Amino acid sequence: MSEHIVALLIIFMVIVLPLWLLLHYITRWKQTRGLSGEDERSLVELWELADRMEERLHTLEEIIDDREPPRGRRS
Repeated sequence: MSEHIVALLIIFMVIVLPLWLLLHYITRWKQTRGLSGEDERSLVELWELADRMEERLHTLEEIIDDREPPRGRRS
């Protein structure tokens, strides 16, 4: 009887347990494959900040261009 239990334990540990773990982690990987809601919000916030910085940079370039004469020309 104990030989049968040992054989069943070995079969469980060699076949069932690795397959069970593999399927478990595949399921976990599929659940976390996309971005979370918090990650999406952070990405949107960063995108908006980058747009605002780009607008500010263009404004500064326009101000500097209006104040400074173009270089390379001597009057």
